[in-house]
Amino acid sequence: MAFPEPKPRGPELPQKRVKTLDCGQGAVRAVRFNVDGNYCLTCGSDKTLKLWNPLRGTLLRTYSGHGYEVLDAAGSFDNSSLCSGGGDKAVVLWDVASGQVVRKFRGHAGKVNTVQFNEEATVILSGSIDSSIRCWDCRSRRPEPVQRLDEARDGISSVKVSDHEVLAGYSGHKNQEYKLDCCLSERDTHVVSCSEDGKVYFWDLVEGALALALPVGPGVVQSLAFHPTEPCLLTAVGGSVQCWREEAYEAEGGTS
Repeated sequence: MAFPEPKPRGPELPQKRVKTLDCGQGAVRAVRFNVDGNYCLTCGSDKTLKLWNPLRGTLLRTYSGHGYEVLDAAGSFDNSSLCSGGGDKAVVLWDVASGQVVRKFRGHAGKVNTVQFNEEATVILSGSIDSSIRCWDCRSRRPEPVQRLDEARDGISSVKVSDHEVLAGYSGHKNQEYKLDCCLSERDTHVVSCSEDGKVYFWDLVEGALALALPVGPGVVQSLAFHPTEPCLLTAVGGSVQCWREEAYEAEGGTS
């Protein structure tokens, strides 16, 4: 007689706070993991970009060069470069190790909401409230973009890059006051979204049902980032970032 196969365990959702980073850069407009999830970037309303080890709570470097608040950032595949965009309408390419500005690209007519490298980190794609996406060549000295996409009818709030496609998200949803993030969990089982009510919502991607409403803190959860391979979530509320892990997770040296 054959026994039925045990039901596979569902994915563990991060709901235990293991670290809080007091970022010291005004309001945190965005938090982003690097490509392997060992580090994160925080974008501040004080015009700075900061690089952290989130689980240890260690600040590694501060990047200064924007003229207004920083709204988004991304790391390259080899962790050697960063790109960022902000309220000063500029797109900035940074050297990670030295903290210096390598290039500053100008051309957008409004604030830059979102930035992303292509896979080889030779091109930066930027999306703006001016309803355009622009592609900037990191290796060229040309000041103008190598490509401009103007098909959008509204401001660009997010950009994703695949091998040969650019996907853009347009603003216009019911979050009137803030540009709020959503993303997929590390196993693509849940959609995770920010909200203006202080919670993060996990939606089952197959069933479409609400799986978890995670209370993060008072005020708006403005940004979030999910680790590429582990059940680890970063959230941004006010001037701080919270790091969340699954219930069974034990941090080295305890939690804080």
